[in-house]
Amino acid sequence: MLPVPAVPADVDAIHALRRSLEDWMAEHGTVQWPQGSLPRERVAAQVEAGEWHVVRDDELGVVGTLRLLWTDPDFWGDDRTPAVYVHGLMVDRRAAGRGLGAALLDWAAAQGRDAGVEVLRLDCRTTNPVLREYYESSGFQAVGQVDFADFSCTLLETSLRVGGSA
Repeated sequence: MLPVPAVPADVDAIHALRRSLEDWMAEHGTVQWPQGSLPRERVAAQVEAGEWHVVRDDELGVVGTLRLLWTDPDFWGDDRTPAVYVHGLMVDRRAAGRGLGAALLDWAAAQGRDAGVEVLRLDCRTTNPVLREYYESSGFQAVGQVDFADFSCTLLETSLRVGGSA
């Protein structure tokens, strides 16, 4: 199952998946995405901008998503390293354990390689060691931290050069 560009009809499914994962995380004591932190209107604008990609299952609908960006000044500042950035990596809990998250990261890495960029970057909250461990086990290295008024994120990256990790 390869990701395809999201279309306006996917906005509600993307938003619903995010909300379901926010609720699941809250129930399990995981601090990554606070409940209600991504308004539907923002998802719609990001879909319109061509940032979201989705994986659809014939029975379950949208089971995986990610946002693919080519700059990320909010988290990475004025870093001009050619990179591809992943946000909004989500796998429906009903599809968990099938390797979909790893497949989405591999797909994002391929997009970056095809575009000739040097690194794949993403972040996770410093309060989410399980997600950080997942990314590190997938070949990412922590390379910094960014602090906001109410949370901090670990910045992670992996090389897309021949012989790199991703």
